[in-house]
Amino acid sequence: MENNTNELADIGVIGLAVMGQNLVLNMNDHGFKVAAFNRTVEKVDDFIANQAKNTQVVGVHSLNELVASLKKPRRVMLMVKAGDPVDKTIESLIPLLESGDIIIDGGNSLFSDTERRMKEVETKGLLYVGTGVSGGEEGARNGPSIMPGGSAAAWPHIKDIFQAISAKVEDGTACCDWVGEGGAGHYVKMVHNGIEYGDMQLIAEAYSLLQNYVGLNNDEMAQTFAEWNKGDLDSYLIQITSEILAFKDEDGQPIVDKILDAAGQKGTGKWTVISSAELGQPVSLITEAVYARCISALKEARQNASSILTGPSIKREGDNQAFINELQQALYASKIVSYAQGYMLMRAAADEHNWNLNYGGIALMWRGGCIIRSRFLGDIKQAYETNPDLSNLLLDPFFSEAINKAQSSWRNVIAAAVQAGVAVPAMSSALSFYDAFRSEKLPANLLQAQRDYFGAHTYERIDKPRGEFFHTNWTGKGGSTSSSSYNA
Repeated sequence: MENNTNELADIGVIGLAVMGQNLVLNMNDHGFKVAAFNRTVEKVDDFIANQAKNTQVVGVHSLNELVASLKKPRRVMLMVKAGDPVDKTIESLIPLLESGDIIIDGGNSLFSDTERRMKEVETKGLLYVGTGVSGGEEGARNGPSIMPGGSAAAWPHIKDIFQAISAKVEDGTACCDWVGEGGAGHYVKMVHNGIEYGDMQLIAEAYSLLQNYVGLNNDEMAQTFAEWNKGDLDSYLIQITSEILAFKDEDGQPIVDKILDAAGQKGTGKWTVISSAELGQPVSLITEAVYARCISALKEARQNASSILTGPSIKREGDNQAFINELQQALYASKIVSYAQGYMLMRAAADEHNWNLNYGGIALMWRGGCIIRSRFLGDIKQAYETNPDLSNLLLDPFFSEAINKAQSSWRNVIAAAVQAGVAVPAMSSALSFYDAFRSEKLPANLLQAQRDYFGAHTYERIDKPRGEFFHTNWTGKGGSTSSSSYNA
């Protein structure tokens, strides 16, 4: 077979879809010999004959052939669809491998699946790694952000490959480091994707206001985002937004206007929201971003509602540029809250699962290669370097000062959006979170009174120590028995 030599391969990759192919080629570029396998073997031959032509990539036609072609300890990376296909591939691999060999899952697996798989694989004397890989097709080919976790003993054996192929920041540091044991790598990738949902939704809301409230055309909006990309909002997503808005279809019309406004999702945002609810962390912005995609998907229902339900008819007055500047600040402040919430969630998960997460290191891993890469992440890394025990990003002097500076503009923009009837669920939830987080007293005392009134769920008192619970006979008819069933 073409490209075949007698020399054993450094790593095997199973799954030759877009991400798998590009990772294989990236590894080859960095001097690693890769054995490539796909369940549909025709795909292997096609890959070797075309994309991998004149490389040292070796195509194999079976799992037995793959395992036989690898140096020990064998490193086998799965780039297959999350869920059952991963379990089935692992099941087929285990009997072929020997003690100390390493199975790596590079897909978007649910972190709890990775925890389970690691335990199962380790009982067979093998090592298991679940790694997040971010950056899409381009990242996989030229340098992604890689977030590995699982069996700690595996890291020295995969570090050279992973750090070589990952993106690098300005000083050459790799956007890849060991995240932690169990499902930590996939958990951090999940939160990354949740933050990505939030970033994208915030940008979409800014676009909606520029279009529907300010009245800019696509070229003007493209220019606005290009300008924003030179300042605090400098990021991959702002950059591509500018390029998308400027892109013309074959007929010379903006292609973005021809795209149906119904967003899809693959599930990682939803997993982030579910995990936040389980851990009691108010990750409200990402939640709104997920639900914004859900309501966008209700296209027919919205079309029907648009002819029945009315909204305000507000014509904007005043200086366009002044509002655009305020919108930039509102976007920046909301983004700070989004990341603060994401980091709150990772901290809570680390406590729950006994993971030792390096929060500054995570920001560095996200600084290059991945979809949410931005200048902003350098500031987050600095915040955790200054104070590794920082409980919330909003309390860091750099970010608290930035929010204080942006706050007036942030409130003006949301007030204008509400008055104009332009939906900004992520931006407004970010502000609501900020206002709740900075409030020493919230109206939850009334909630507790209500819970106690109808369900005898008890409450704590401000004039008594924490941990003492009380019940009031609100109607004079109730008994003295209180409930402990719902004390969550």
